[in-house]
Amino acid sequence: MRRSSTAIVGVGSAAVLVAGWLAGSARFTTDLPVAPATQLPIAEKTPPPTDAGTSPLPTPTEAAPVVVAFNGPVIETKYGSVQVQVVLTDGAITDAIALTLTDSSETSVEVSARAAPILREEVLAAQSAGVSNVTGATYTTQAYLSSVQSALDAAGFMG
Repeated sequence: MRRSSTAIVGVGSAAVLVAGWLAGSARFTTDLPVAPATQLPIAEKTPPPTDAGTSPLPTPTEAAPVVVAFNGPVIETKYGSVQVQVVLTDGAITDAIALTLTDSSETSVEVSARAAPILREEVLAAQSAGVSNVTGATYTTQAYLSSVQSALDAAGFMG
C-alpha cells in the first residue's frame, strides 16, 4: 500500500510539473517574439574553427549609417516664414522636415500644410531641390525649396 501511494504521489507530481512547464512555455512563446537566425547581425555569428592553431580572423561588421542633419535658413515670404531641415543618411536625402511654415493667415497655414508633404516626397524622390512647384502654393514652394537647397549646399551634397 505504501508503495502504491508513493507511486501515485510521484506520478501526480510529475503531471503537475509537466502541465506547468507546458503552460509556461506556451505563454513565453506567444508573448515574446523570437527573431529567426537569419536576421541576426553578422557580428553575432561565430567564425568557423581554424585547424592550424592560429586565431581566427575577426569577422567583418557592418558600419553604422552616417546620419547628419542640416537646417536651411529661414526664408521670408509675404505669407510668413519657411525653414526646412534636411536629413542625409550615408550621402542620400532621407528626410526633409519643415521646421517653420507660412502662418500669416488661416489660408496660408492650410496651403502650407497641404504643400509640405508633397514637397517632402518630391525632394526625397528627386534627391534634390530641383522639383516642380505645388499648384496653389507658389510662395511656400519657392521658400521650401530655397531652404532645402541651402541646407544641401551647407552639407556639400552633390546629389
